[in-house]
Amino acid sequence: MDYEKNLNEHLAVITMNRPEVLNAMNPASTKEITTIWDDFANDPEMWVAILTGAGDRAFTVGNDLKDQSSDTWPPKRDPSGWGGLVNRFGLSKPVIAAVNGWALGGGFELCLAADLVIASESARFGCPEVRIGGVPSGSIHRLIRQIPSKAAMAILLTGESIDAQEAFRIGLINEVVATEELMFKARELAKEITRSAPLGVQAVKKVIRQSDQLTLSEAMQTNYPAIEEVRSSQDSIEGRKAFAEKRRPKWKGR
Repeated sequence: MDYEKNLNEHLAVITMNRPEVLNAMNPASTKEITTIWDDFANDPEMWVAILTGAGDRAFTVGNDLKDQSSDTWPPKRDPSGWGGLVNRFGLSKPVIAAVNGWALGGGFELCLAADLVIASESARFGCPEVRIGGVPSGSIHRLIRQIPSKAAMAILLTGESIDAQEAFRIGLINEVVATEELMFKARELAKEITRSAPLGVQAVKKVIRQSDQLTLSEAMQTNYPAIEEVRSSQDSIEGRKAFAEKRRPKWKGR
């Protein structure tokens, strides 16, 4: 795994770096990326993360099936879920998936767990687990909530992959770009996010998480601590002051 932290941009870039096996995960790499996500979550200077895969052949194809014959399989289940991210529901910082090539199995689930997804023209997405006698696990629950049910069922029941344009058409991803522009576009999107107050951005995720099981009426009447935290923050004062002075705010994240 590669972990790049840009303090000036408040941006972390996490790269799954096993291109020789299409960035598939084994127990060692799973443990490593989980530690990286822990660091990102706990670093107040990191406001946005980009997750990508090394090379142009794959984002990640999920578990390293060849490794499943070793004595380290199955890996110890971590509460943060596959890739250290899919069950990390308390992470309020935005995650952008920059998908290059294949995103299969656990790789597909990482895309579903990300907040935003930018894909190269060569990207393909799928849940092939049923074709090898398995079940796509968490992807079932996320996919059916993110795209129309018939589109989700086609992906889940057939195990077939879809290309980037189809993924964009059904609302699975945000943008399709040329392969050589993938990381540039992902970084540009991250910069757009960090132009806003980090506490406000994080509050959006917190409120969505707190209200997504409520009716509209219940959601509108619920008290959200995250919103109150933003209103009483130093950044809230700075934002109003910067607006009055016609300058760009200098966010502190507090």
